[in-house]
Amino acid sequence: MKKSILSFVAVIAVIALLCCTAAFGLNVGPLSIASVLDEEDGIRRGLDLVGGSSITFEAILDDDYDTANLTSDMASVQAMLQKRLDSLGYTEATVELVGDNRVKVDIPAINDPAEAVSVLGATAQLTFVDADGNVVLDGSGIKSATSGYGQLSQSDMTSQHYVEVTFNEDAVEKWTEATKAAASAEDGSNYIKIMMDDEVLSQPSVSSEYAETGITGDSCVISGSFTAETAKTLAEQINIGQLPFSLDEVSMSSVGPQLGEKALSTSIKAGALGILLVMLFMILFYRLPGFVSSIALIFYTALDLVILSIAHVNLSLPGIAGIILSIGMAVDANVVIFERMRDELSNGKTIRAAIDAGFNRAFSAILDSNITTLIAAFVLYFMGTGTVKGFALTLGIGVVLSMFTAVTVTKFLLKRMADFRITNPKLYGVRKSKEV
Repeated sequence: MKKSILSFVAVIAVIALLCCTAAFGLNVGPLSIASVLDEEDGIRRGLDLVGGSSITFEAILDDDYDTANLTSDMASVQAMLQKRLDSLGYTEATVELVGDNRVKVDIPAINDPAEAVSVLGATAQLTFVDADGNVVLDGSGIKSATSGYGQLSQSDMTSQHYVEVTFNEDAVEKWTEATKAAASAEDGSNYIKIMMDDEVLSQPSVSSEYAETGITGDSCVISGSFTAETAKTLAEQINIGQLPFSLDEVSMSSVGPQLGEKALSTSIKAGALGILLVMLFMILFYRLPGFVSSIALIFYTALDLVILSIAHVNLSLPGIAGIILSIGMAVDANVVIFERMRDELSNGKTIRAAIDAGFNRAFSAILDSNITTLIAAFVLYFMGTGTVKGFALTLGIGVVLSMFTAVTVTKFLLKRMADFRITNPKLYGVRKSKEV
């Protein structure tokens, strides 16, 4: 009994600590977790909640540019800017094409347009840089890049993933000289870095066998520890970096919260009221298990907010909807478990046996429902953009945490209740009392 009381109190203390961390943050030695209300280091707010900056870029076309490629090139610009924003953590930012040669970017939480342009950066500048930091080739010298899988030579029968880069005619000689110099290096600097602005995308080494001639021809193959996905990603990044035009900012402005300054506080109040009503329903309908699930729900909510704060997630109303939906799934799992428990208690099983049987019988149904939801969240995250991505992220994190909470925290607390010898079936929602 004493051990059960101590463990129960310990869980309550952990939940209280999580709640305090979510509300006020935590700083203990090297560990620093920002409060969810901290706009800089905590959960970022989306454009619809706090406003931000809106920038419109226009493509600067040379006289010899083939306008037949403009549509596909502008689509590449849109994809590049969205990918860059996602990598910077601005998953709620939106990028949309305007007209034939313009693209509009909305970035939340940055009210200074000049700062937003700085964060976003200029059009992706692809460069090939040697070990001394010299640019040996830029994106204009690239004709195309494709990923593939197969044998790279007759002597090596092993198939592997690779990226094949094809050069424009005027870049072939530059590439030959650059690879010749890199292959001749003897101090471990026989490499050429592929860079997108200041980020190193890949750093392939040049074999010493090319020290005399360099890599000749209009193409070369980059190989290494590629997977199908990483090879495809590198090929896409190289293609994005060799756009035939630059972008110029034609308009920059600050935008206010699209849903009003009080939208976030109103949403939080509505969410809190919803959670309280759910907790009240669970307690009234399931009695003691409902009370335990309410404690577990507080644990889930606090842990979810702490993780979102650590990840600096951009939160908009769709993201809040993802959190609320995952809370509903957490309660749904508890309902399935408690109904199974009531069946077992009605059949005369002891409290502990009913708890074990209820969780065991409900687990497969809970697992199936959560996996199907996770599949949908993954598809939305990897295929969607902007607010859709934010919704998928909060939903996916919430589903994983809700499942953990339902099958571990709730079960642990219920078993402690059984250890306290609370065995009246009526307290577990059974309408007709039976011997247990």
